[in-house]
Amino acid sequence: MTKKVSGESLGGAHGSVDTNKQTGWKRFLAFIGPAYLVSVGYMDPGNWATDIAGGSAFGYKLIWVLLASNLIALVLQSLSARLGIVRGLDLAQASKHSYPPFVNFWLYILAQLAIIACDLAEIIGMAIGLKLLFNLPLIWGVSLTITDTVLMLWLMNKGMRKLEAFIVAMIFIIGLSFLVEMFIVKPDVIELAKGFIPNNLFGGDKVHQQMLYIAIGIIGATVMPHNLYLHSSLVQTRRIERTDEGIASSIKFNFFDTVIALNLAFFVNAAILILAASAFFRNGFYEVAEIQDAYKLLENIFGSVAPTLFAVALIASGQSSTITGTLAGQIIMEGHINLRIEPWLRRLLTRALAIIPAVFTILYYGEEGLGDLIILSQVVLSLQLGFAVIPLIHFTSDKKRMGKFAIGIKTKIFAWASSMLIVALNAKLVVDQVHEWIQETGGSVWMYALVLPIVIGIALLLIYVFIRPLIFKYKETPIYVPHGLAEALDDIQPITYHHIGITIDFSNNDRDSIRHALMQGGKKAHYTLIHVVETAGARYHGTEVMDHETQSDVDNLDKYIHEIRKMGYRVEPRIGYGFPANAIVGLVEKEKIDFLVMGSHGHKVLKDLIYGSTVDKVRHNVKVPVLIVKGHK
Repeated sequence: MTKKVSGESLGGAHGSVDTNKQTGWKRFLAFIGPAYLVSVGYMDPGNWATDIAGGSAFGYKLIWVLLASNLIALVLQSLSARLGIVRGLDLAQASKHSYPPFVNFWLYILAQLAIIACDLAEIIGMAIGLKLLFNLPLIWGVSLTITDTVLMLWLMNKGMRKLEAFIVAMIFIIGLSFLVEMFIVKPDVIELAKGFIPNNLFGGDKVHQQMLYIAIGIIGATVMPHNLYLHSSLVQTRRIERTDEGIASSIKFNFFDTVIALNLAFFVNAAILILAASAFFRNGFYEVAEIQDAYKLLENIFGSVAPTLFAVALIASGQSSTITGTLAGQIIMEGHINLRIEPWLRRLLTRALAIIPAVFTILYYGEEGLGDLIILSQVVLSLQLGFAVIPLIHFTSDKKRMGKFAIGIKTKIFAWASSMLIVALNAKLVVDQVHEWIQETGGSVWMYALVLPIVIGIALLLIYVFIRPLIFKYKETPIYVPHGLAEALDDIQPITYHHIGITIDFSNNDRDSIRHALMQGGKKAHYTLIHVVETAGARYHGTEVMDHETQSDVDNLDKYIHEIRKMGYRVEPRIGYGFPANAIVGLVEKEKIDFLVMGSHGHKVLKDLIYGSTVDKVRHNVKVPVLIVKGHK
């Protein structure tokens, strides 16, 4: 039978890594992992585009923005981990507790848009990397990125530690590539040090507007909203003692994990910006916003080694980021709107929604427009940050629910100051952009009928998200999880099944399926053996097709019927035609079967998509209990 998980975040991996049996360094290493999965979002292709644009246009001047973003990210990610450890809820589930369903729906939509924007950057980055290394056309590269679903499924099937090991390997490749490139480009150390001194981002001229735009893109690419959802869930993959001491120890070790991982991410981002400043700004190339141009210029200036490392790191960052985006998508969907679907289907939907704008841009604006599209995607991420950050600070400040683990006054002040800075920068960007659109369009109708209402609606939603926890401080609605709430159990009476169906596929599963079915009903029940013919003719016609395979199946089914009747059971054969799930569901309804027994092949990953889908489809479409018997591989 499939395992039921009552509202656990990332149910299949929840509490899968035991930390209680470890001591010393082994205990510390048991906690290492969640922050590394989070950190890949801080070094994805979206970061590359904003860092390259900032470094080439302004040299080292924006490196302080990277540092400030990293400090903000460190605080917010530690709050996210604290929420997951103390309350056992991810950020989306906590929002489900505190906000009405209508608000949660729009919070989900905004978070999903952020994931699509992130996925868009990863698609473009990986496609560019494939083109740079193998000269593969961008449109082909974009299309090929949809196949990473198979890799993601395989890694998730291997367990959380294997997934984390893969991500750490990708980070190692990225870090090593840039470490070598730092020696090649030889940055100006004095000018680099000056870049850590903050400079003015606000001004009326075009230069300051461009600097602010890129700075907000850097913030959006660094402090990624879906990572806050992800981290609050991933820390729950560690099984800990639910005592004050155990929780405090978990918070401490996860903080170390976060500090190490995010500082590595800062090193990578700083290395990209320094690379752009040293290679391009210093040589007079001030408008290198395209990753492809950066690759070509590196080749012209430094030879073949630097650009090859650049492309390898780009592919590694895109591949690792796409996995964490899928996990985040699962968390926000289940937490906000109680919808749980298969990871591969969610991955395909998210990837398809991200591929569409990438393909559209290539077809209508050419490859030159992809750089601007990546930076725009990072600005979209930044615009969504307030809707994740503000609830997070509210939840972790709540002493009634966090108890002694609620954040202190200093942390609270820094967190609120960071969120206000993010919101203020985004507000200025939106106001400037809308004002520019109005001037360019001459105040067209669609600006006032569409754009302004959307902007006002989002602003009102943000205000509501901020105010509601203050007004209804201790009011909390119960959370409804995808599987529903447990019911009270009183007097349980035995159930008698009168008509039991058994699906047959002439494999090693059949013996176990028949045995379990006979044990359920005994000799008082009536049994129906169901087999579905899946030949091309049967799939096309959906009715009886007496080809060779069908005749062979009829003969085999008669042998089963004969053996079962010899044992004294009442049994009849039924053959369906076409797609197995549809045929089985139809026969269950037609024959008025009240209990169904099915054999599961025990396939993994790719084969699950082919063979295992029948079990899932039948289970969700019949109105009778289904017993799934796990057979031999």
